[in-house]
Amino acid sequence: MTTYVIAIVGVAFIFDFINGFHDSANSIATIVGTRVLSPLTAVVWAAFFNFVAAFTVGTAVARTMGKGMIDVSIVTPNVILAGLLGAIVWNLITWWFGLPSSSSHALIGGYAGAAVAKAGMGALILSGWVKTLIFIFLSPMIGMGAGFLLMTAIYWGFRNVSPKRVDTLFRRLQLLSAALFSISHGANDAQKTMGIIVGLLVASQATFVGATDWTSIFYIPDADVIPLWVEMCAYTAIALGTLFGGWRIVHTMGSRITKLRPVGGCAAETAGAFAILVATRYGIPVSTTHTITGAIMGVGATTRLSAVRWGVAGQIVWAWILTIPASALMGALCVWVLMRFVPSA
Repeated sequence: MTTYVIAIVGVAFIFDFINGFHDSANSIATIVGTRVLSPLTAVVWAAFFNFVAAFTVGTAVARTMGKGMIDVSIVTPNVILAGLLGAIVWNLITWWFGLPSSSSHALIGGYAGAAVAKAGMGALILSGWVKTLIFIFLSPMIGMGAGFLLMTAIYWGFRNVSPKRVDTLFRRLQLLSAALFSISHGANDAQKTMGIIVGLLVASQATFVGATDWTSIFYIPDADVIPLWVEMCAYTAIALGTLFGGWRIVHTMGSRITKLRPVGGCAAETAGAFAILVATRYGIPVSTTHTITGAIMGVGATTRLSAVRWGVAGQIVWAWILTIPASALMGALCVWVLMRFVPSA
């Protein structure tokens, strides 16, 4: 059982890597789309600030994921592994088709589907789900509203400045806004994996109690405590995933939703980062994908509504709607298979 649990921790970090790989477009699509940075330079920039997030925020989201959404009394290694596998499969499917779906909601859906398949609806902690489900709908709206308002304020504030000077200024400022968004992305998304790992280790603490060798680091008695090694490994994994990038989704986010200039890219990234950091502060596992996509739409709408390619936006919305139920189904299927082959876990 010890080897099985440690292997699942490894799978969690693989998911974190895939999360960064899949969601790298969130951090770099706008700065690549505006041609402020080349794709290679952009992913290095984003990956660095994904890791910097480890030193700038707390662990409220990790605690929500660890004990605030699923009853820890029914959590087993099989439930955690099935949730991770369900999320990974859905992430890879949407990556292949270039759809910026939410890795966060894939993880939440896969975890919930596995838990419900094992123990019924009573496995869900409704209070934890309410704020998450509310923000599924609010996060793109907040991003859109913030992007629209910020872009409008910039238009008004720089109305007497030549377009060339505005472009030069915001090419520099977009480096800062991209860094800020990458910090917010790393902060919220890496913590979700941290919470899953802590939930697993708390549920498996009997396996490691009294250990005197290196496996003693896996003994965690309380989900309120996030070990430093879990934090560092999670941030490293998501940063490495971002470094390898998800180029299919970059194209969708950076140019297919709306055409962006540096001023628009800066506004979208700043608005998205603000919304995500506020949610992170209050322990809400929001979708960075939803938020930045909404912000891009809001910025595009300040020019004219037709500047947003609403057909592409509609495809993205369908991916959002399908993510939780689809990953939940995959998580449920995975837990049934695992319970057949590893019934004691």
